[in-house]
Amino acid sequence: MPWKECHVVDERLRFIARLREGEQMTALCAEFGISRKTGYKIFDRYKTCGLQGLTDRSRRSRRHANQLPFPVERLIVGLKKRYPSWGAPKIREKLRPQCAPLRCPAISTVHAVLDRHGLVRRRRRRRPRLTGTPLSWAKQPNALWCADYKGEFMLTDQRYCYPLTVTDFASRYLLSCEALETTRATYAVTVFERVFQEFGLPDAIRTDNGPPFASAHALYGLSQLSVWWLRLGIRLERIQPGHPEQNGRHERLHLTLKTEATHPAAANVLQQQTRFDEFLDRYNRERPHQALGMKVPADIYTPSPRPYRGVEEIDYPLHDFSVTVTHCGRICFKTRKINLSHVFAGQKVGIKQVEDRLWLVSFMHYDLGYFDDETSRLEPTDNPFGASVLPMRPE
Repeated sequence: MPWKECHVVDERLRFIARLREGEQMTALCAEFGISRKTGYKIFDRYKTCGLQGLTDRSRRSRRHANQLPFPVERLIVGLKKRYPSWGAPKIREKLRPQCAPLRCPAISTVHAVLDRHGLVRRRRRRRPRLTGTPLSWAKQPNALWCADYKGEFMLTDQRYCYPLTVTDFASRYLLSCEALETTRATYAVTVFERVFQEFGLPDAIRTDNGPPFASAHALYGLSQLSVWWLRLGIRLERIQPGHPEQNGRHERLHLTLKTEATHPAAANVLQQQTRFDEFLDRYNRERPHQALGMKVPADIYTPSPRPYRGVEEIDYPLHDFSVTVTHCGRICFKTRKINLSHVFAGQKVGIKQVEDRLWLVSFMHYDLGYFDDETSRLEPTDNPFGASVLPMRPE
């Protein structure tokens, strides 16, 4: 037996028919599961409009308080056709004296009108590409550390292992070799925090451009991990994409690690970590290096004189005021929201007025960019993290 379909208009019609036959409103409303107020409203619509009054009415507003007047919209379209190369800010400025005494629309409204009339040409977004920074040549321990993930490999239990390694550039000392199950920044922070507590802080850390060390879609290619390093006073160094030889000492370590500690793979992460711990002790205290005059790294390396005490509070005495970046990477400024970058979420930045309606945004002593009161859009400065340092010598 097929299902019996029921339409709301049919139910209202049955309700009206039984009401006209003499049934009581209160009992009938209880049977149909509606209030007496709704029942009387249906009956009044039927008496006023007949059967047409039983259909659903549109809930759309009959008037819009902020709707753009048609003459103003026509002016916007006309100006765009007259100046096809102009964008919304210039058209709005040209429109300002013409739309008086009406209120001049916002730039976003002008852009929406142009987009609605098909007058906005959308550019193809280019995929961001990171670039390397100048590289230094450290001769003293802790002047430069190198960090990277050795290529992942599968353990016997069918899980992948991502070894995170950290070395001292000058002494070749292997500071850490951790068997991780992912490359997420949360786990990397835990490893680096333990290393900092044991060995102190380096002057700089060199990495490649992959996650979690860098983010191609973030401001200046920063990541949450690298922002944390900056807070600790650690300088950032990145090799150029596709040039692992710029981190040749660390890559050579990975070759030795692969030969001595990953073939064959262990049964699980704990057993693999035991192998890495044994390799770390042997690499630092037993294996001589020709580049060190056949000494072992433990003979040369000494802990950093900079102890790890966590991040300190940031102060901006030379700025007009400071704000905390929201969890979605925005700055709230005078009822406006300026997109910065999600990697600065929770960080405090300084804001300083440099010209009339022009503001500078700084993080620590780095100038990130400028925004104005009109567009509230951040225009980044030249990369402040690519400061000139000594060029890297070949291996």
